Amino acid sequence: MIAIDVRNLAKSYRVFRKREGLWGSVTGLFHRDYKTVEAVRSVSFQIERGEMVAFLGPNGAGKTTTLKLLAGLIYPTSGEATVLGHVPWKREIAYRRQFALVMGQKNQLWWDLPARESFRLHKEIYRIPADRYDRRVGELTELLEVTKLIDQPVRELSLGERMRMELIAALLHEPEVLLLDEPTIGLDVVSQRRVQEFLRTYQRERGLTVILTSHYMKDVEALCERAIIINEGEIKHDGPLADIVDRFSTHKVIELQFAGTEVPAGLEEFGSIVESQPPRVKLRVPKARVAETLAAVLSRHNVEDVGVQDRPLEEAIAEMFTQHSQANAAKQSDQSDSA
Repeated sequence: MIAIDVRNLAKSYRVFRKREGLWGSVTGLFHRDYKTVEAVRSVSFQIERGEMVAFLGPNGAGKTTTLKLLAGLIYPTSGEATVLGHVPWKREIAYRRQFALVMGQKNQLWWDLPARESFRLHKEIYRIPADRYDRRVGELTELLEVTKLIDQPVRELSLGERMRMELIAALLHEPEVLLLDEPTIGLDVVSQRRVQEFLRTYQRERGLTVILTSHYMKDVEALCERAIIINEGEIKHDGPLADIVDRFSTHKVIELQFAGTEVPAGLEEFGSIVESQPPRVKLRVPKARVAETLAAVLSRHNVEDVGVQDRPLEEAIAEMFTQHSQANAAKQSDQSDSA
């Protein structure tokens, strides 16, 4: 069953363009220039109930804007979307009870009060029965290992502890859809792992539908099997996470361990040296030349161990963004030349 259905969704903003200099500022008082910024361009996708999907892209790609549209915080310029059968920007009470939005850079908890007081406020907002509320607080604080901290002022908590409290507040009313925008931003490795383990367990047990945006690829690899990649407001990939490296990466990494204690000279002719820790070395080689390169190295040098690896996911995605930017720049240059 489809939980989230997005069809040709678009959002643009009219932005004032300030002129340079004093005279430009004075002129701007009487004649204002505007430009249109397209944050999201005709985006379409569907997410099944119970899926956890990564929503990836560089800063300014349109990820947070899309989540805000699905949360009903802003209105679209055009297009349609339904979440659990509701149109988000109609802001129906029935819909607001079925989703939660957690933004890693925004706080929903009262800074100077204990988290428990913010939880009680959520209890009243969502009209959660007392027995259900007590049970939920007990379950979630235990799962996230913060039972002893809920009576401590939020400002005294570490960043990782605050994020876990934010997740509890978002899940108290048992939403069916969870929108996560950079939930582990700024967290240390231990806190990141705790959040990942909780989300993986909770989502699997509850059948929660989740959209996750993150620049931290360990989150994505640990939690999601499917990824939607957006760049400059447009979807560039929608499919299995495993397909991203195959589709967008043009290189592989060959790891070689040579006999002895040194790395032979002249390896640059086979590929770019990514890392060298004698007697080990890593070479970055075009995918089409991996077999040829291996054969050449093995025929010339005494190699004790060899391995071929795909490039890390974040590198493949970064390469895709770079290729897309270069293609756009070339296209704009051609249009300028023809004009």
